[in-house]
Formats: sequence, C-alpha cells, structure tokens
Amino acid sequence: MSATAVASTATSVKKDSVPEIIAASMVGTAIEFYDNYCYSIASASYFGAIFFPAATKANPAIGTMLAFLTFAVSFLARPFGSMLFGHFGDKIGRKTTLVVALMTMGISTFLVGCLPSYDQLGVLAIIILCICRACQGVGLAGEWSGAALVATENAPAHKRALYGSFPNLGAPIGFFCAYGLNLLLDSTLGPDTMQAWGWRVPFLCSAVLVAIGLYVRLRMTETPIFRKAVANDRVVKHPLRSLVPYWKEVLLGTFAMGITYTLFYVLGTWSLSYGVKVMQPAFTQNEYLAMQMTSVVFFAIFILISCIYSDRIGRKKVLVTTTALTLVFSLFAMHLLQHNVVTVMVFLCVGFALMGCLFGPCGAYLPELFPTNVRYSGAGLSYNLAAILGGAFAPSIATALVQKTGSVVSVGWYMAIMAALALVALFLIKESKDKDYEA
Repeated sequence: MSATAVASTATSVKKDSVPEIIAASMVGTAIEFYDNYCYSIASASYFGAIFFPAATKANPAIGTMLAFLTFAVSFLARPFGSMLFGHFGDKIGRKTTLVVALMTMGISTFLVGCLPSYDQLGVLAIIILCICRACQGVGLAGEWSGAALVATENAPAHKRALYGSFPNLGAPIGFFCAYGLNLLLDSTLGPDTMQAWGWRVPFLCSAVLVAIGLYVRLRMTETPIFRKAVANDRVVKHPLRSLVPYWKEVLLGTFAMGITYTLFYVLGTWSLSYGVKVMQPAFTQNEYLAMQMTSVVFFAIFILISCIYSDRIGRKKVLVTTTALTLVFSLFAMHLLQHNVVTVMVFLCVGFALMGCLFGPCGAYLPELFPTNVRYSGAGLSYNLAAILGGAFAPSIATALVQKTGSVVSVGWYMAIMAALALVALFLIKESKDKDYEA
C-alpha cells in the first residue's frame, strides 16, 4: 500500500478486531521462531556431520561449534534486514513490509530443507547454507518489529504491553511446533533416518505455515497510527537518517535486550547439545526435547503475566527486576545440569519463566523509545543488534567455554555478565512518554 493510498483513507480510523490483530501480529513471529528453532535443533544435532563431516569425525565438539557458527550467520545479517525493512516500514507502511518480510523468511527456510550435503557438493554446500541462513536473517529482521507495531499501534494506551504480548507469544508457539515436530519425527523415523533425510521435513513444512501467514497478513489493514502520521505529513523520506538523533536509545535498547537472547539460546540450543552429546550419562534426543517442550509452557505463561504487570507498574520495573533475578539464576543454575530429570526440569522451567518476563514487555518497551516516523527502524535495529550481541554466538561461546574449562559453571558466568550489562543499560534508559503513540 502506498503512502498516498494510506493518506486517502486516513480520515477513517477503522481498526482491525482484536482477533485479527492477534492473528496478524502472532502468525509471523510464530513462523519466525519455528524457523529459528528448526535450525537450532538441526545445528545442535545433525549439521555437524552433514556439512562438516571431517571435523565431526576428528572431534564432535568442533563439528558442533562449526554448525553453530552457521547458526550465527542469520544474526549477523539481521541489522541489514532491520535497516532495509525499517526504511520501508516507516516510509510506506507496516502491512506491505511485513508481507515481504514473511516471504523472504519462508522461502529461505524452505530452501534449507532442499540443500545437498557436503559429501554431494563439498564446500559449496556450506556456502549455499550460509546464504540461505543470511537471507533468513534478513527476513526475520523485518518481522518482529513490524509485528510489534501492528499490535501496539492498535492498542489502547493502558493495554499496550498486553497487546505487545501477541507477537511475543508466537515465540513459544513456534518453539512448541518446531520441537514437537522434531520429537515426533525422531520417535517415528529414528536417529539414523533423521540424520539421513528426516531433518529436512521440518524445514519443508514451513511452506504450509507461510501460506497461512500470507493469508492472514494480506487481510489486515494498515495501523491507525501510521495512517494518522501520513495524514499529518509526519512520514519521513529517509527514516534511517532521521533515526540518527536516537542513537543512544538504539544502543541502550540493544544492551538491555542482550541477556534475553543469551538466556534463550543457552536454554533452547546449547543445553540440548550439551544434554544429548556431552553430559555423562547423556539424555536421548527424545528425552531432552520432551523436557524442553514441557518447560516452554512457562515461557508462554510468564509472557502474559509480565505484560499484565508492566501495564500496571511500568515496563522498566518489570524488566529491571527480572534481569536482576536472571543474574542470580545464572550464578547457581548450571549446577542443576546433571543427568536428573527433576533438576534439569527446574533449570529449564525457571529459565523459561525468566525468559518470558524478559521477552514479554519488550514488545511495548522498545517501540515506545521511538516516535512513529522512525519506530519500525529504531525498535527493529535495537532488537536485531541485541540478537547479535546476546544470541548469535551464545551456543558457540557456551560450547567453547565447556570445552576449555571442563565445567558448565563457566556458562553461568557468561550469562551473569550479559545480565549485568543489561541492568546497566536499563538504568540508563529513560522511559518514553511518547504521546504520538495515540491514534
């Protein structure tokens, strides 16, 4: 939809219904996280042997670390995606930009499932994998920030965090779908068949989810706040240039969110690899996936709880309290990682509860740091730079620390440092009272 077309309908402030807002904002992030989780499972379990066979035969830990580095490629591409989609999201609107982001993300994920192995193409297979992963990251970068704006720019002021939870609830839904499908396939096909070709099925199935997402996204209307901005001639031609005065907000938002990604990928990606491959005695893939699927329920519950409270007492109070608790958790939690279902479940459930409380309020917190004309760009850039800072190398760093020190306690110290950085950033951020969020 062009800016002119939006302006022509600006007098109408029709909003989508709440179910339409939930569907439009949640579906894309559910697919985003489904895609990321499928890749994280594959990199933790299969990609070492498929794309780095020589390194895996020599040392399985090295093969896993190399696979995790391809996992990081998506994160490194995200800032470019956030600048690209942020530019168009702030210039021509949220709707069209989100549709293109979803297509970019979905096609890239589907192609990963079609890739030949190293034995078939050699180094070229790794190069193509990294290209697909980079394109996936570009699409992912435009997804969350746009989805958050679809939710919060349609929200009443006193329920903005609650509405902002809609896209964030896509994360546990995507997690559950990805891990559930992998668990079902692994139970049905067995480890050997999964290693041979079964790992491809979750990537190929993403096409179905993308088709559903496109149907929902094409039916949504532009947000009333963006329509009002167009009508009042407050849309800028060069959003990134206009974002420059807000560099402090971008930087502090990045550090404030860094621990969110670190915690998530330590829980969801690294701990799976550790529990199945390194822990003595180890869990089976099915056992650990089942524990993660159970614990992710706490992720979803605490996204809602934290958003309800952040509407009542403020985003910053909820985030500061949760980040402080995450720092304490980091110092003691790694002692729970042993071959004991009860202690591992405590580790995962408490960790995902904290993750929910960190991730939930950010759907409103980050967009509120920026005015309408640079909101897509600013929130997206903070979110995606945080992905690099906290998540891109978290599985690789955690694997290397255990390999070097021989102890999982070092991973806890790594998480504690990230939590401390986030606390400092949160104390330095001034909460926005941006009135142009009102439609």
